[in-house]
Amino acid sequence: MEYIRRAIEGIIRKSDATFKCILVTGARQTGKSTMLKHIFSDRGYVSLDDPFVEDQARQNANVFIALNPPPVIYDEVQRAPDLFRHVKIKCDESESRGLFCLSGSQPFELMKNVSESLAGRVSIIELSGLSLREIVHDAFDERFLPTVEYVEKRNRTAKPVENIWKIIHRGSFPELQNEEVDWSIFYSSYVKSYLERDVRQLSAVQNLDDFRRFMIAAAARTGQMLNYSNIANEIGKDLTTIRNWISILEASGIVYLLEPFSNSVLKRAIKTPKLYFRDTGLASYLTRWLTPETLAMGAMGGSMLETFVVSEVLKSYSNAGMDYRYCVSYYRGKDNGSESEIDLIIEENGILHPIEIKMNSSATADQTSAFRVLDKIQDKKRGMGALVCSCPQPGMLRDNVMLLPYWFI
Repeated sequence: MEYIRRAIEGIIRKSDATFKCILVTGARQTGKSTMLKHIFSDRGYVSLDDPFVEDQARQNANVFIALNPPPVIYDEVQRAPDLFRHVKIKCDESESRGLFCLSGSQPFELMKNVSESLAGRVSIIELSGLSLREIVHDAFDERFLPTVEYVEKRNRTAKPVENIWKIIHRGSFPELQNEEVDWSIFYSSYVKSYLERDVRQLSAVQNLDDFRRFMIAAAARTGQMLNYSNIANEIGKDLTTIRNWISILEASGIVYLLEPFSNSVLKRAIKTPKLYFRDTGLASYLTRWLTPETLAMGAMGGSMLETFVVSEVLKSYSNAGMDYRYCVSYYRGKDNGSESEIDLIIEENGILHPIEIKMNSSATADQTSAFRVLDKIQDKKRGMGALVCSCPQPGMLRDNVMLLPYWFI
């Protein structure tokens, strides 16, 4: 299969030229190894996925580095925790940049080792699954923001995407862009590998079948406010277990928890995070929506589309080298006695950009009436908002609300 250019490549090259060590994290199968070998094709590459190599790195990290000297790529480095300390020593001994490129598919373990050994010496980069831009080979690389300036720039390269539900259902893993790869077989293997290799190492889960049932229950709630009790009751586990297991999904890059917007003025705002699967293909597989057509027409169509749009927004930020965790949120609460919700709020420079996500193309201004709740906040300004839907082209819904198609993100 032809290599798919990744939007984050420029950030990685820049970081490599600036830091002695870079660390690329991300969920299993997001394409970390392929991308790094493509970018740094002239460097040595060693994967600790090989048990023999892992044993070498564990037994004598000094000798391992001597046999595989920088500049070099070490893949699946979380398998040899002591290696980080020796990488630090080598970095401190040299004035050169771009010595070590580390990667791995267990972000929790990686971050733990980095904080203990490489703090301040490493550039940490998150690689997500493929974005829609990458799938359709659109080189546009700016973060999404519903402004006139963004739309003017996006207009130059954006093209309508006719098969959006096929893309949502197929998922964002690079390997699945090869049409010959069977969707069901891929995800069956993915879940099995994730349970046996990642979950076992991250937590003392006694019964992997219980965790599999938990994953299915969580996938059925993507795009919803996280209700631990509801999941606990469904699979017959206690609240503490469910909280721990959600943390495992989050730490391993399977889900993202979107925090609620918080401001003292909005006293009746709900303070529960929303749960989003990072890959809509995996969520579709776990909830047994076996075709794009049934997914689009089924009960989870709306929540799956919202999951896809939120994921695309987050990817646009991480691919631009920006930490989205402090600038995106959602709102749900009571405004003048009635419940209102804003699917996504992006905050930049004290300006709040509200976003509503709808499946259909017949959008109305009333669908964005909840945006007005942000006007109550005195120390921040409500900026341009957007209603993202299946409209054929961008336009204005009202003076401060845009109408944007999914493929404009």
